[in-house]
Parts: sequence; structure tokens; C-alpha cells
Amino acid sequence: MLPDEWHLTQDVDDFLSRAGDFLRSRAALHNTPLTDIEKLRTRTSSGAAGRHDGTAVFGRLESEGGVRAVFYLTPPGRLGLTPLSAERTGILAARLASLGHAPAHVIADHATAGAFAKAWQRHTGVPSVPFWRTHLYRLGTLTAPRPRPGGRGRLTTGADRGQVVRWCREFCVDVGERHSLDLIDAGSFEDSRFGDRHFTFWETPDGTPVSMAASTPVVGGMVRVDPVYTPARHRGRGYAGAVTFEASRAAQAAGATDVVLFTDPDNATSNALYRRLGYVHVDDFAGYRFSYGAPEGAG
Repeated sequence: MLPDEWHLTQDVDDFLSRAGDFLRSRAALHNTPLTDIEKLRTRTSSGAAGRHDGTAVFGRLESEGGVRAVFYLTPPGRLGLTPLSAERTGILAARLASLGHAPAHVIADHATAGAFAKAWQRHTGVPSVPFWRTHLYRLGTLTAPRPRPGGRGRLTTGADRGQVVRWCREFCVDVGERHSLDLIDAGSFEDSRFGDRHFTFWETPDGTPVSMAASTPVVGGMVRVDPVYTPARHRGRGYAGAVTFEASRAAQAAGATDVVLFTDPDNATSNALYRRLGYVHVDDFAGYRFSYGAPEGAG
């Protein structure tokens, strides 16, 4: 068995001072930890973290004088991991279980997420169910869509907030994203995962918005385009490709060196669209939800 070299802290600034270079070294692959941890850091520094019960926990795996992996566990129970071997994943699961932590779900690259889910059941008896799987793409050479639909892209303003919130809600309904939907319905859009996004609309020549793409702030040189949404009545006309192109171009103009997005593996149309725009497949990711209270051996 490998020695336990995980160093845990609740101090996000100390964690980033020690692990920030590692996260930025592979910004595309680490895009979710970069954005999630930055949001936690911002909330802590602004005093907004008081809205959440508990404190996030951060961990870094050190070996041979450097950081090799990290994890973070948010108060609502989101466990994020960077790639780990199965053996290292098992060590981490045992450590978290011994400390009494109870993650609600784990998000990581496909192999690491699956290995942690198995290790967690082995150490705690808690089964899991898969709830998310996705392809990760990174932008290579940005290529304009052909044919290009009529109209133009533009960044949204405060006057567009109502439209943005409505479309984010419709997106959540379409993909079954319950947590953000509940926050939006409770009037807490800023607390949803869309609250820190920059939004771009695609408008028809008469100024009617027909599609939307959002992007995260630049963190570690990385921007994630997420989500892309076109109402059903406007689909099939090239608007999604046009607005994704505009959002990607804006991300590069803002200084991003890594522009990434996630896609549904079962949606051949969107995967082909993003490849035509210049996005290249990087890796596959997955999420597993833990079923506390379920009989041991279930799932």
C-alpha cells in the first residue's frame, strides 16, 4: 500500500498558494476544479460563504517534491477530483471515510470517478449510481460556422437579465438539472452555477434573441463555454454554432489560452458541430451519486 501523502486544509488561499500551479499546468483537464474552487474563494473573501452550512475541505497529494493531484469537497457534498490511479483513489476514499466525510456525489475523469465510487462502497458500504457522463473538448483553431445564419452575436447587458434567467431555467428543465433549477425558482439565480457567467446572445437581423451561450470567467488561463441553449422553436437553423463561435472568440479575446466545453456523448449532432468549430476531444468525465441509506450491495 502506498503511504498517505494527502495534506488537507480548510484554508482556500493556502491551498491555492500550494496547488494553484498544479491546477493551472493542465487548465483544460482541470477546468472544473479551477472554476469551482475560484467560486469558493470568491465567496469566502466576500463573506458570502455564510450562506452555506459548513466549510469546504481541500486536499493535495504531494509526492517527489510536487503536487500530483487534488480534491475539494464543498459543503453541499460535491467531491471533485483530478486524475488518480485506482490505488491512490482507494487511499483517499479510506482517508475521507475515516474523517467522517459523506460526499453526496463525485465528479472526475471517467476512470477516477468510477474508481472512487467503487472504493467508497468498499470502505463505507454506500452504493452509488451514475448520473452524469460527458466528453471534454478543448478549442484548437477556431473556425467560423458555414453557412453562417443571418444576424449577429452580442454580449448581454443588465437589461437582458430576465431573458437570461428564463433561458437558464429552460436549460435546467431540458437536461434535468435539479439543483440550479431549485435555486432559480427560489429567486437565487446568483447562487446557481450560472451566477458568475458571461452571456452571449445570437440575434436575428430584427434584433430578436434566438440562442444563448455562457462562459465562465477566465481562471488560470481557462474559460469553459457552458451552457449553450437554443429554445426548441429556434433549433435546426445554425444558431447554436453561431453563438458558440461568438462566445469562444470572446473568451480568446479576454485572454483565455484554454477554451473548453462539455458535450453529451449521445448527441452526435452537437459533437459534430463543436468539432467543425475547431474543438478537439480531450477526455471523458463522469459523475456518481452516493445512495446513503440504501442497502449495502445495491447499485
